[in-house]
Amino acid sequence: MPEMMTAAVLRGKEDLRVERVAVPEAGPGELVLRVKAALTCGTDLKVYRRGYHAKMLTLDKLFGHELAGVVFEMGEGVTQFAVGDRVVPLNSAPCDVCLFCRHGQQNLCDDLLFNNGAYAEYIRIPERIVAKNTLRVPDELPMEHAALTEPLACVMRGLEESNVQRGDTMIVLGAGPIGLLFIHAASLAGVHVIAVVKRSDQVRTAARICASSCLGSISGRGPGLRPMM
Repeated sequence: MPEMMTAAVLRGKEDLRVERVAVPEAGPGELVLRVKAALTCGTDLKVYRRGYHAKMLTLDKLFGHELAGVVFEMGEGVTQFAVGDRVVPLNSAPCDVCLFCRHGQQNLCDDLLFNNGAYAEYIRIPERIVAKNTLRVPDELPMEHAALTEPLACVMRGLEESNVQRGDTMIVLGAGPIGLLFIHAASLAGVHVIAVVKRSDQVRTAARICASSCLGSISGRGPGLRPMM
């Protein structure tokens, strides 16, 4: 096993450095993955610009949290995975014992555990995330697609909470990654989707992934909108 690896470390506001750091080791119940795909989401950009996240990340910590990888090392007691398994670990896991968790509101967990370090060659997955929120990746699924599991899960939960039904009409504001996932998932569910976007390139992308119709800003700045098909 290599002793050192390359990783991105948050050192300050807009100060993200690629450094050589020690390869993590798997403790009891933990996994070490070799990272195969790592994504960048809006939260990563905000943390980079601010230099911190109140709950998820502080200075001098490894950066990135959306990934897919291959099991490289297993800690004592891990039985549900094997070395070489393709997996996607989510970046958090609830305690399931606090008041909110007991009432089905794990997103408000008093002891929500976060994990970071996707922008590295290897990443350690804590025991709680291994047990609760690590999934196998089918062989036919590309790793960069598997790494989208967490944002896609947010979208699917949003669709469930909205109680949208086949034949309904849904308006999606914006065509960033989450907006595009909403458009695609809703379209697959038989929903008529109207996408409201700012730029002509977003209109084309939204239309390509099944938005029924689009409203795009005339200037990219002003409030005037015009329909585009």
